[in-house]
Amino acid sequence: MTSSLPLLAGAALVAGLMGLPQAGATTTEHGQRAAGAAHPLPAAAKAPRAAPGGDGVAEHVTAPGPADQRRVLDYWTPRRMAAAVPLGLLGTAAGVFGRPGLPDHQRAARTTGARWSAGGSVTRTTGRVFLTLGGLDFVCSASSVRSANKDLVVTAGHCVKDGAGAWADNWTFVPGYDRGRRPYGQFTARRMFVAGPWSRSADDNHDIGMVALNHSGGRHLGEVVGGQDIAFGAARGRPAHGFGFPAEAPYDGEHLVYCAGPVHDDPHGQTGDQGMRCDMTAGSSGGPWMSGFDPATGRGTITSVSSFKYSDDRSTMYGPYFGDVARELYTVAERA
Repeated sequence: MTSSLPLLAGAALVAGLMGLPQAGATTTEHGQRAAGAAHPLPAAAKAPRAAPGGDGVAEHVTAPGPADQRRVLDYWTPRRMAAAVPLGLLGTAAGVFGRPGLPDHQRAARTTGARWSAGGSVTRTTGRVFLTLGGLDFVCSASSVRSANKDLVVTAGHCVKDGAGAWADNWTFVPGYDRGRRPYGQFTARRMFVAGPWSRSADDNHDIGMVALNHSGGRHLGEVVGGQDIAFGAARGRPAHGFGFPAEAPYDGEHLVYCAGPVHDDPHGQTGDQGMRCDMTAGSSGGPWMSGFDPATGRGTITSVSSFKYSDDRSTMYGPYFGDVARELYTVAERA
């Protein structure tokens, strides 16, 4: 079986997490996860609840009050945020990797990993996530999404919950992050949600998480940075732009990076996910994939998030298909 490589930042840190068994896990280059073993849900977590005919949504309440929020904000000092980024990196890659011989307009539309410099809404709605899992500090990526509560971000499930294991702690979202700057503030989590199949067995088909955030400065996230559209059941195979904050070499997590191009089905047949040529590394997990993206405005429609790479193909990123399970997750989370 071809092994998959989750995209949490830092090989040494991931190795620590790999000691936590998860149901249905595959072997990765970081170590063996025992298939079929699972941790019970923590006492603070709610077991997956199923809508009629649905797969259920697992949810977790975190930092709901002012004291809890202050604890999380105080935890993430600049030094601790910097320490969550892998060491020994070579810096960011800023070139566009078009195919030789392509016309200029086609070359600009394709990239396997370049710094985003065109501005627009995506620079505000995409941000870095800082979290603690298994006693270790990690970084991920996420995006603000339009929602009824005006407080919702979408990310990868493994950036919220360790499969059937523990929920993340100290979860905070920094929209518009850029070289340590937090131009739109910092938003702590109040309620976390993952799809039932992810919570029960770390099913890569449903590596999706959504987090309802606390206000920052008395304002909703959506009021501060806006939110991208989101769609479910979209046609497969549509070209996409993927964004995130990769933090392992040759990137350093300090800039917004993007990939763009066609997507395709999983050639290994192990998941219903879709793949895109993309060199982004750990730390980009949970970053949004947008269809119909307009570079002039920085707006698009989120149809997936960065999830994993196969260990024998580090040049292809995979993201879960947003179907009925993702729709159910969003319906619950946007009302939280």
